[in-house]
Amino acid sequence: MDFSLTAENLAYRDRVRAIVAETVTPDVVDRMHTTGTFNSPELNLALARAGLVERAVPGLGKGDPIELYILFNELEKAGAPFDGLAIALMIAGVVQAVGTDEQKQRILPTITSGEALVCMGYSEPDNGSDLANIKTRAVRDGDEWVINGAKMWTTMAHEASWVILLTRTDPELPPRRGLTMFILPMDTPGITVDPVHTMATERTNATYYDDVRVGDEAVLGAVNGGWATMMVALSFERGVMGGTNPGVALLRHFADWAAESGLVESPTCRERLARMAIDNHVATLLTQRSAWIAASGGQAGLEGSITKVFAVEAYQKAARWCQEMAGPAGLLQFHQPGAAAGGFVDYDARHSPVTTIYGGTTEINRNNIAERHLGLPKAR
Repeated sequence: MDFSLTAENLAYRDRVRAIVAETVTPDVVDRMHTTGTFNSPELNLALARAGLVERAVPGLGKGDPIELYILFNELEKAGAPFDGLAIALMIAGVVQAVGTDEQKQRILPTITSGEALVCMGYSEPDNGSDLANIKTRAVRDGDEWVINGAKMWTTMAHEASWVILLTRTDPELPPRRGLTMFILPMDTPGITVDPVHTMATERTNATYYDDVRVGDEAVLGAVNGGWATMMVALSFERGVMGGTNPGVALLRHFADWAAESGLVESPTCRERLARMAIDNHVATLLTQRSAWIAASGGQAGLEGSITKVFAVEAYQKAARWCQEMAGPAGLLQFHQPGAAAGGFVDYDARHSPVTTIYGGTTEINRNNIAERHLGLPKAR
């Protein structure tokens, strides 16, 4: 494996860094945590106008997958609000992979311009990550489909222009074979969005679909082939598109605060900072391996699972360490006097548990590793 970047890759990285430095101001970061909307229209538009978004779209962009990795690695390390852009780019890759020519012409330009976001309607209130047993129904009515149901954890639904929606279209087929994926505008009549605020300061949403009518132009992939369409999305999400280096920003914030407060004089503090740096580097190398495999024409789903399990558990451990070392100051939030690292220690302690859910739960990823890498029998 050769993880070295080409001159073109390095130039791409430098342009991303320059735009992040210019647009991701303290006010933008504060707005992200105050509103719970982890998205920056200014950042998205600036990256798109420089051509850096289209280059990274999976299966479409000239820079995919290495520059896809570079983009989100830089955004994550900077602590930038990138969730909205990450979801949009991932779904743009799905449209590119399984969408019709008409869908590509209609949808992709809205995303690569940096203007449109996409939300994902997968999980449901009663099923969580058990997507094979979802209840949201899409029923054929003449030339249309009528969709009824509810989704949970629909992050960015309050900002998105599009929703990618997993539905059950044939209850007589086995659970995974009777699903169909749709992509439709969020302003379609019958869609309701209710906010759900999380302990990590992030706003997600509950979304409801009441007699939502769409035509066949909204079917993404094959009818009753929704599971395969969703697997395409997950293959992009795990290991390359962020979520593997959140500890970098935590380390930077905490190390700066420890130096200012004098805590860094503690041998225990210095040892833990070193261990955090080592874990961050390992997570980076694992992410680079996933990107390298994808760049070589392989499928990095297994490696992505390995990367994500290591990275999020290292992040949780680092957040716990930082809060322990900070003491009471580590329990104070943003804008509270005396908060450790300006409140980031508290934030990361609350945010790190959530990262075990993104891109498939840690339990699902462990099963993937056990079955496909270790050859163990299926857990269920």
